[in-house]
Amino acid sequence: MSYVLGLKCKECSHRVPVSPVHVCEQCFGPYEVEYDYAAMKGKVTRASIEKGPKSLWRYKDLLPVEKPVTGFHSGFTPLRKADRLAKELGCSNLWIKDDSCNYPTYSYKERVVSVAISKAVEFGFDTVGCASTGNLANSTAAHAAQAGIKCYVMIPHDLEQGKVLGSLIFGPTMVRIKGNYDDVNRLCTEIADKYGWAIVNVNLRPYYTEGAKTYGFEIAEQFGWKLPQHTVVPTAGGTILPKIYKAYQEFITLGLVEDNKPKIYSAQAAGCNPVVTALHKGSDIIEPQKPNTIAKSIAIGNPADGYYAANVVRDSGGWGESATDREIVDAIKLLAKTEGIWTEPAGGTTLAATIKLIQQGRIPRDESIVVSITGNGLKTLEVVADELPYPVVIEPKIGEFDQFIGSLNAPNNKPTTPDRQLVGV
Repeated sequence: MSYVLGLKCKECSHRVPVSPVHVCEQCFGPYEVEYDYAAMKGKVTRASIEKGPKSLWRYKDLLPVEKPVTGFHSGFTPLRKADRLAKELGCSNLWIKDDSCNYPTYSYKERVVSVAISKAVEFGFDTVGCASTGNLANSTAAHAAQAGIKCYVMIPHDLEQGKVLGSLIFGPTMVRIKGNYDDVNRLCTEIADKYGWAIVNVNLRPYYTEGAKTYGFEIAEQFGWKLPQHTVVPTAGGTILPKIYKAYQEFITLGLVEDNKPKIYSAQAAGCNPVVTALHKGSDIIEPQKPNTIAKSIAIGNPADGYYAANVVRDSGGWGESATDREIVDAIKLLAKTEGIWTEPAGGTTLAATIKLIQQGRIPRDESIVVSITGNGLKTLEVVADELPYPVVIEPKIGEFDQFIGSLNAPNNKPTTPDRQLVGV
């Protein structure tokens, strides 16, 4: 059964029935899905959830969808104990929530898109679309293909090639727009109104954002029905951070986990950090910025839910930190070297911010920490292309191999080919 009561404005509490609207007609605040938690108690239990599929739909009772049409293999990604990374950072209880392996396009966006497209079909839409910095476009195109509906994806003109191709392969209509994400998003608001399409992160935003809760639900369940004391989250539009916290609070309300006052932290790139800047200033105002960072997937200068993300960080007792492009790349390499996880710059940002928070003493080294890795590095090859030692080329002779092995032990020697070309490329 559905436990959804309707939509409720986050600012003035005005209520409306379930419908494809996202802005309150009374105060222009954002709508959010409202649930009947009293009716859930005793029915939505640890046992009922554990009986569900090993996908994000195991939490269907806590989502605003009657009949899912996609995402049946999305979600339920690993929560990995990161002992080698922990040793590097001097921590004792460090975990990686790894959505870099989330099916089918390897990012956390599978969660929000699965819910949004399923809801779009329930509403009777035959066309979906999105404004995206890359990962959302990939996921929207893939899930639209799974659902068998038309898809349009609107992206900034300068996205990484891997993310462009990662959408086009699924057959959407792609439009590259001159400008940054904020320019794309403004246009998509007009498109949704004029063409009557379901733009997943515009007119379906109340349902879309609910999908992000599954990231938090999984952390709590996989952590043994407990909450980590510290969760570090990348912040772009501000969707995932408040929803992880909402997931924790819903589980607390239903008596599924104990309330240990979990703290939430915001991670942003130094070249686009409006939420972290507001936190450091102690301001309620999220001042828009013009992005300038390699972390393009989180480079949103005017985040739609930035105000709410900052409030959650403050309310939970957390903090925010930024990372330079150099720190982002170093963190990507560190995570790959220690844990075998290749993340995109958003994940590098999150780990780099975590390192700073630990060094500052804001996150104690002996308490449980979850680092949120939300995307895969295979989509952003350009970021590390010039950062790695390229292999030498030798003849298929043992003597040449012996010489190569010997060169590895030579002082200050880095065996690389002069033209830095990968073999076979």
